[in-house]
Amino acid sequence: MDNTLLARLQPLRQRIDAIDEQLLALLNERARAAQEVGDIKKEFDVDGPVLKPEREASIIRALQARNPGPFTPEAVDAVWTQIISTCRGLESVLNVAYLGPQGSFSEQAAFEHFGHAIESVRCDSFDEVFRAVEAGQADVGVVPVENSTEGAVNRTLDLLLNSPLRIIGERSIKIHHNLMSQSGSMEGVTRIVAHPQALAQCRGWLMRNYPSMALDAAPSNSEAARMASQDATIAAIAGEYAAHAWDLQVVSSGIQDDPQNRTRFLAVGKIETLPTGDDQTSIILAVPNRAGAVYTMLAPLAGNGVSMTRFESRPARTGQWEYYFYVDMLGHRNDPKVGKALSELKQEVAFFKELGSYPRQ
Repeated sequence: MDNTLLARLQPLRQRIDAIDEQLLALLNERARAAQEVGDIKKEFDVDGPVLKPEREASIIRALQARNPGPFTPEAVDAVWTQIISTCRGLESVLNVAYLGPQGSFSEQAAFEHFGHAIESVRCDSFDEVFRAVEAGQADVGVVPVENSTEGAVNRTLDLLLNSPLRIIGERSIKIHHNLMSQSGSMEGVTRIVAHPQALAQCRGWLMRNYPSMALDAAPSNSEAARMASQDATIAAIAGEYAAHAWDLQVVSSGIQDDPQNRTRFLAVGKIETLPTGDDQTSIILAVPNRAGAVYTMLAPLAGNGVSMTRFESRPARTGQWEYYFYVDMLGHRNDPKVGKALSELKQEVAFFKELGSYPRQ
């Protein structure tokens, strides 16, 4: 390296090293303060979950609001999510259930939302995720609920309808699909395997590039990657996470038809989330099968100035052309306007279920 360049860089590197030492000292100080919080709770026999979604969201939002840069808001979120996760884990490690195996987009969403200081509970299906949390085998679960290309994940909607679990958070992540194989080429490959949602999100690209190739469904993209790691005749569609996890080589990257492809995930659990000032409430409704019923159903939201952010219908499977309506609205159920709207809704509908109020991402 050029001596002049080295002379310019060396003081900056020394400064960075000194800052890192200060950061390490402050992180350990923060960790000790978190441990003291846990000790005080035990002293006063406070029996409650270590996870406080509203507190964690408020910490990160406050830091983002005060951040002068050049650290980006996204970087603040990523770094402090991990700091909070590590400090939380000193009191009690959070068990998080999600669709596996290793390398799934659900795993990515779980790590982005709860940090890496968690105990992974990898499940074979969305049903198993819900069962694990309901049975106490996991503290929380993470499941996809909608994709920007393919719309709602219907199995998740059905499980929300019938489960006692509540929504405690949300996380939207970019979905970049990659075609991968053992060798990094398609030589010898006879079929492409992926989750049905992934196959649908890459339909156009697959038809243009491999119109004659057999396409097979797998329970998850990470399972498809695991299969490809054991069978050279299989190519998988999955994320980079899965390629690294299963030692596969990428044949083609970014093969999703929509370059802005995103999936929204929900965190579900048994705890009640308190207001943060920027929340969302999700409910399920059903109305009598009569003229104007849907208009009447939505009137309390408009009448109380509550904004609806999502409206999804799902057949009730009664054979009578009846539907459940999944509604997301701005605000927390404890907010006066939202509380009044929910109270009025209960009087107007044939079925009402509150899924939870939680911090908006």
